[in-house]
Amino acid sequence: MKNKMIFGFHAVTSRLRHEASSVEEIFIDAGRTDRRMQDLVAAAKAAGVRVMPVDSSRLDKIVGTRRHQGVIAFASQLALARNLDELLDAIDGPPLLLILDGITDPHNLGACLRVADGVGAHAVIVPKDRAVGLNATAAKVASGAAETVPYITVTNLARTMRDLKDRDIWLIGTSDDGEKGLYEADFTGPTALVMGSEGEGMRRLTRETCDVLVSIPMFGSVESLNVSVASGVCLYEARRQRMAKEG
Repeated sequence: MKNKMIFGFHAVTSRLRHEASSVEEIFIDAGRTDRRMQDLVAAAKAAGVRVMPVDSSRLDKIVGTRRHQGVIAFASQLALARNLDELLDAIDGPPLLLILDGITDPHNLGACLRVADGVGAHAVIVPKDRAVGLNATAAKVASGAAETVPYITVTNLARTMRDLKDRDIWLIGTSDDGEKGLYEADFTGPTALVMGSEGEGMRRLTRETCDVLVSIPMFGSVESLNVSVASGVCLYEARRQRMAKEG
């Protein structure tokens, strides 16, 4: 299995905490001796992971950016569920899924994964085409959530959505002209929240396959929210409703 690059303190520390055995080696900035770096090095050594201090310029070249915070790890891919049927069969209780239709900004994807982890969503589902993919930048922004939230890529998103319907999962899409407001929607049953891309929104077929479209109330001068912020607003409303129903 091909190794992947992880960079940034949150992402590397999360991998060490959850699956240290998958980390092959860590490169750190030899010029950093602060407490945060010392704690990371201690955790790596306790897990038996090799740590190699190098010049910061070498880290810049490896990552292609200076936004690595002085730490890069190479690790094997984690065996999260990648098959949707396998994932759904293992869920206890009503599923809560996030479908992202064509997110092209890795920062937005990473932020969506972080929100999905925070709210306890069971998976993030994306189409193979017209999407950025889970690259190192997205993983860094996700702050470890890329290692804990199943990220499932599908060839045909509309067909996958129809398969979810066959499993009685309600598809709630978001749109400025939704027929319901967000707080009128029922998220307590098996639900997949469908979010469109940053600029164009959902594709026509994706939109038509949703069971209902909801709008997020806007009270200021801007017309819409960033997709990761909108995902957070909607997913936490879903979690709020589920917690209220449970008691």
